[in-house]
Amino acid sequence: MASCSQARSAEMASTAISPGLLKPNSISVKGFKITTQKLPILKADPIEDMARNLGITPPEMIFGNNLVAIEHQQSRWGMDFNAFDALDRVDKTGASMLKVAYSKEWQKSREKTHEGIKEIVKPFDWSYTTDYVGTVNPGSRPFVATTKPIPTELLKRPDPILFYDDVILYEDELADNGITMLSCKIRVMPSRLLLLTRFFMRLDNVLFRLRDTRVYIDFDELEIIREYQSRECEYEKVRQTLATTRDDVPAVMRDPNRLSEILPLVEKRLERVDLKD
Repeated sequence: MASCSQARSAEMASTAISPGLLKPNSISVKGFKITTQKLPILKADPIEDMARNLGITPPEMIFGNNLVAIEHQQSRWGMDFNAFDALDRVDKTGASMLKVAYSKEWQKSREKTHEGIKEIVKPFDWSYTTDYVGTVNPGSRPFVATTKPIPTELLKRPDPILFYDDVILYEDELADNGITMLSCKIRVMPSRLLLLTRFFMRLDNVLFRLRDTRVYIDFDELEIIREYQSRECEYEKVRQTLATTRDDVPAVMRDPNRLSEILPLVEKRLERVDLKD
C-alpha cells in the first residue's frame, strides 16, 4: 500500500521528470521491501506547488521527489521518509524562531533573502528545524512507547551489506551563515536493517542542533524499534570544548557524526511495533 506522501511524490515527479528516470532502487529481504528514490532538485513550478501546500517557502535545495520507504508486504505495514512531510513539521507560527534567532544579523539577512515573499508567507522557523520521525502508512500498526533500546551489539556484527543508500531531502545555507540539512541513510543486512534520518543545523556563532531518528528492523523477529534523539548546544560552548582537544576544530564543527558525540542530549524517545500475528 503506497502512503499518501509517496503518492504525492510520484505525482510531483511525473510533472517535472521524464518517466524514464523515475525507476527507484529497491530490495526485498524476508518479506520486507526497501525502496529509495533520488531525483534532481525541484524546479520552479513544483516548488511553488509545495510552498502553497505547506504554507511556507521551501529550503534553497529541496529534493521533493526523494524518499526512503519500507514495507512489510504480509502485514501491510509501511512507512516512508520524504521532504514534504518533514517540512510540514516545521513551526509555521514563528514562535520557534525566538529559540534560534540569537543573532540579529542572521535574522535580518534571512528576512532580506525572502523579502519578496515575506508579505504573503507568514513567519516561520527559517532554520527549517523538524522533529520528523517518518510517515507511517494509513492502516499500519502504530508505534507504541517502549523502553527496549536498539540492539547496537547486533549492528556491530560484520554482516554483509545487501543494500545501502544516502538520500538528501533538503538543504539550506541559512543565508551563508551556516547550514541546515535533512538526510536519510539506510543499510540493509541479511537479518536486519538500520535507517538514520538526521536533521543537522549549524548556525555560525549561535547554535548547533541535531535531531536523529533511527529505525531498526529485525526481519526474523518482525520487530521494529524507533529511537528519536534531540541534541543541541551553543556554538561557543562547542568551540571551547573542541579547543581543549587535538581535533581539527573547523572540520569537527562541520561533521555531524563527530558533533553527535559532543552535543548534550535534550530529548530521547523509544517506540516499537510488533508485526507478529
